[in-house]
Amino acid sequence: MVHVPKLTRADVVAALRNPLAFIAARWTPDPRTVRRAALSALVMSVVIVVTGGAVRLTGSGLGCPTWPTCTEDSLTTTSAMGFHGAIEFGNRMLTYVLCAAIGWAIIAARSEKPYRRSLTRLGWTQFWVVMGNAVLGGIVVLVGLNPYTVAAHFLLSTALITVATVMWQRTREGDAAPRPLVGKAVQQLVWFLVVASVLLVAVGTVVTGAGPHAGDSSEINRIPIDWETVSKLHAVLAWIVVTLTFALWFVLKAVDAPEGPLDRTRELFLILLAQGVIGYVQYFTHLPEVLVALHMFGSCLVWIGVLRVLLSLRERPDATAGLPAQAYDSVNASIAGPR
Repeated sequence: MVHVPKLTRADVVAALRNPLAFIAARWTPDPRTVRRAALSALVMSVVIVVTGGAVRLTGSGLGCPTWPTCTEDSLTTTSAMGFHGAIEFGNRMLTYVLCAAIGWAIIAARSEKPYRRSLTRLGWTQFWVVMGNAVLGGIVVLVGLNPYTVAAHFLLSTALITVATVMWQRTREGDAAPRPLVGKAVQQLVWFLVVASVLLVAVGTVVTGAGPHAGDSSEINRIPIDWETVSKLHAVLAWIVVTLTFALWFVLKAVDAPEGPLDRTRELFLILLAQGVIGYVQYFTHLPEVLVALHMFGSCLVWIGVLRVLLSLRERPDATAGLPAQAYDSVNASIAGPR
């Protein structure tokens, strides 16, 4: 039977003053646990985007007509709100699951030895992005699903996915200065790919704001442009991203690049092909809800794929890799603090 030490009054005071430091002094997760915690935050950041899309596609955007409560008289949904109220309130509750996943990532990163401040900062950045997006989501409801605020809501969710992806990647790296694995020309090509992908995502939000899925069964203002014209611009940008990805793969093969960038580029290319098929099918079948939801999920995967290509262009070894064993133990002990 494992002996559990009794908590003293000093322990309780320390836990209340700085709970993260208290946990870190008594628990050291293995690197795999930290990676899984960061991955769980990334997965939930994608889930919250997809479920937010489900709210819009089912016309449940105003299922809870006010914020932060669901109705003027109730914090939660009521039977009178019906199906739409349950969908909208359920999506709001998933925000707490997302916060729990991010909290787990923060605790795991803070408890890792040696302590890596960069990981903890990335975790806290996710938390504050979620808080900001929760407030923006409330504004979206209060202004009656104004399409510009809806677009901003999605873009801030994309920012959350960006930070979560970076944190997940950083859990598999060290803290030494990054060393490039490819030349300047390849790096510039990848940055062109990143910029084109940003434009692709941004124009996609305009398509959504002008398209037929307004987010609620009532009359909702739309962006006053022809959504089919914007969809064609969106398709052109998609082809540009596909072309840049194929060109990047060809260049990486030509310069005999490491397997990491090649593998990530190949994965992105396959994701783009699948996303393109879904995009064209949904366009010619007049935007069925299921395909639109799949396309939203695919947009998250595309952006994650682009980020992984960008992050694969360099390596960051362990900052303590070159230290003698005694020096490493000294650094580890000084950072970890008392147990």
